[in-house]
Amino acid sequence: MVLNKELFLRPKNQLEGSNDQSSKQQEQLFTCSGCGKEFPLIEIKKNDYICPFCEFYWKMPARVRLLNIAEDDTFRELDAEMEAQDLLAFPGYKEKLSVARKKSKERESVITGIAEVDGISCALFAMESEFMMGSMGSITGEKITRLFEYATQHHLPVVGFCLSGGARMQEGILSLMQMAKVSGAVQRHSQAGLLYIAVLQNPTTGGVTASFAMEGDIILAEKGALIGFAGPRVIEQTMRQKLPENFQRAEFVRQKGFIDIVVDRRHLKEILNKLLHMHQKGGADGSI
Repeated sequence: MVLNKELFLRPKNQLEGSNDQSSKQQEQLFTCSGCGKEFPLIEIKKNDYICPFCEFYWKMPARVRLLNIAEDDTFRELDAEMEAQDLLAFPGYKEKLSVARKKSKERESVITGIAEVDGISCALFAMESEFMMGSMGSITGEKITRLFEYATQHHLPVVGFCLSGGARMQEGILSLMQMAKVSGAVQRHSQAGLLYIAVLQNPTTGGVTASFAMEGDIILAEKGALIGFAGPRVIEQTMRQKLPENFQRAEFVRQKGFIDIVVDRRHLKEILNKLLHMHQKGGADGSI
């Protein structure tokens, strides 16, 4: 009898990388553009993608986001096979999609799924900055809509990590209509008495800000995140006047009452756990 050694291997979680990748990361050096210091890439990953010297926040991959809050081996990805198509035959779009998939190693700009978070079953989504700057296309909106519908049907809270440069111009109105479609799914989820926590990353702009990113029951934002519809340079050029210091950054937006909490990324999991447990204790109607 031939012994199959693979039977004794622990199955790899959908969010985990390979051991070979970890070894390569140990050898790679990372230069922080915030302070210019150089250190092993593995060090910034251990520190939640925050520079250990200058506290600069680097963009965190979507799968790492989900891995950081999901309990081991509980994440199950939904609609993983869905990907954008060049429906409008927009010049160069197919090539951009191909480049984005190779760069991000993802099929689309959002990952959706379900997992246990501190013992609580949750629906999760995270937007990927390396896929066309997390731009919102028709498949992005469809995946998030389906996630909210699944969460409503199965009575699950939703935690969403929002990050985006805005709607994907290569898909025209098909991209813009996702704002209304996702918003409708968020509203039905809310009417069922269920919790939606939005976590805004740097940057969260355009049609994503004008829809589901700002529709959470509780809205968190990471330190220094740029949050707004149009960017500050566009606004300055339009208004022809100097904007206040720190304009559209998370701390400024918090002062104006548009978000609830500005969080240190290293404490985010702890805060999410507390909020989810508070909601559960509130009863079946979702009140706290």
